[in-house]
Parts: sequence; C-alpha cells; structure tokens
Amino acid sequence: MTRRPITLVLAAALAITAVAAPAAAASPFPSRITLPTGWMPEGITAGSGNTIYVGSLAGGGVWAGDVRTGAGDVLVPAWGGAATGVDFDEVSNRLWVAGGPTGTVRVYDASSGDLLRQYTFAPAGFLNDLVVTDDAVYVTDSFNAWLDVIPLGAGGTLSEVGDVTMLPLTGIDFEAGQFNANGIVATRGWLLVVDSFTGGLFRVDPSTGLATAVSTGGASVANGDGIELRGGTLYVVRNANQLVEVFRLGPGLMSALPLGELTSPDLSVPTTAAVQAGRLWVVNARFGIPTTDYWVSQLSIAP
Repeated sequence: MTRRPITLVLAAALAITAVAAPAAAASPFPSRITLPTGWMPEGITAGSGNTIYVGSLAGGGVWAGDVRTGAGDVLVPAWGGAATGVDFDEVSNRLWVAGGPTGTVRVYDASSGDLLRQYTFAPAGFLNDLVVTDDAVYVTDSFNAWLDVIPLGAGGTLSEVGDVTMLPLTGIDFEAGQFNANGIVATRGWLLVVDSFTGGLFRVDPSTGLATAVSTGGASVANGDGIELRGGTLYVVRNANQLVEVFRLGPGLMSALPLGELTSPDLSVPTTAAVQAGRLWVVNARFGIPTTDYWVSQLSIAP
C-alpha cells in the first residue's frame, strides 16, 4: 500500500534457507505465484510497477516478486524473527514490516532490502499489521487494546528508535488471549481496523484512539485478517472462511455496503491481500496444515 494522508496462531519462528521461487506459469499474470519452500507467508503489499512483497513467519524474511511473470527472489533474508503485516511507502521507497511476537517493527529500503531502522515496543503482545501515513506508522497489537505508533518527521523522516508511543484503543471490546485488532488501513483522515475475534469493523480516530463500529449491512467480517483499500473499495480477508469480503465505504466511514464475496478453490487459509496490476493477490498462510508449500493466489478485484 502506498502512503496515504492521515487526510494465528504463529508457528515457531525458525530461520530457513530461502530459495528463489520459479515462475508459476509461462503466461503473463499467473493465477498462482509459488513462494519459496517453507516460506510460511502472512503479509503482502504492492510495490512499484508489478512488484509484490511477501513476509515470512519463519525467520522474518521478505520475498519480492513480479505479478506479471510470477518470478521473484528473497529481498530480505531470514534474521531469526518473524514478518507479519507489511506496507510499502512509495514516496520514500521504504518497506515497513511488523514483527509479530518479537515486538519489533523493521523498515527496509524497498530496492536493496537494507535494514534502515528497527523499532522495539515493550510491553508488546503480537504486532500484527501496520499502515504508513504522512505523519506516523500505526501498528495493531492483536493481544492488547492499543495501537503502537512510530511518528514520522517532515517528508517522512524516520524518527529515532526510542521515539515511539502507544495509542489506547477505546470502543473495541478486547477478549483476553484472543486475536483482536488485526488488519489496518488509513483513509479520509481515519484509520479502519478489523477485529478478528468479534468480527467487527471499526473507524478509529488517529488522534484519540476512539473506535466507532462501522455498519457492514449484515455481512460478516468474522475471522477478518488483513484488509486492503483501493479508492472507496475495502477488501476484508476472512482466513478461516476461505474468502474475501468486498465493501463500498459510505460517507464518514460509518457504513460499508456489501458488494459480494471473492473466493477460489486455490485459497488455503488466506490471510492478507494486495491490489496490483488491476488484480487482487492473496497470500495463503495455510495455518494448521502440515506443509512446506505456499503460494499467492490471483483473484478478480470485483465480485
């Protein structure tokens, strides 16, 4: 996701030896893009051109691929941590990566993969997803009722590692020991957050942390994981349900009109999605399935 104006369980994180993934098909824009063996993906974001970035729970690496060809390679090697949510900042060409149970957020050069800075939060539960705005990076902690915040200086200047804050969330009922606040995006001066456990979608004031429920017109967002926003269209990935719920956001973000569902036999516990090259690319985390095979599935952007 590009910068916008502010206007499940995790398997043990094991470092792996990553290999380049071959093209999934000879034709342009393959329906499936194969990831390195044992990659254990969770987060995805769209970069420049036809690029997508996919994080790894098994070691914290990041894979970069081309959706036109399906070819890719490891941009950030495994470092012994974990990578959950990822977000691309087009203005500064940076890649931000949430670190799950490590309590860290790392920021990389999106071209070279060089680590630019690491921010550590304490206390921390599970840093799940994040979004970059003009003023700050907001991170969901699924086990705690707050957002972790990394302020940004003028022009997106990186803050020092100790200059981090926590923004208490009010208006969302957090259930102890459950994954609560998960996917997050920014639009129209607000943040949108999905609660995986309660199945609620919330508009959050980034200055106060006050969350207000968004009416979804009777459509469920239970098991909502990553969320993706393009214009006024919101995509909510419902992992255990093997589908993506699509909504049109209403005035003031107080409502979300259900447009339908996207699904495919190729989905296998999808967690997050990114719009790239006019298509929706969905990561299959395959939680609970003994496997080393992982991939990204192509879906239409409209139901």
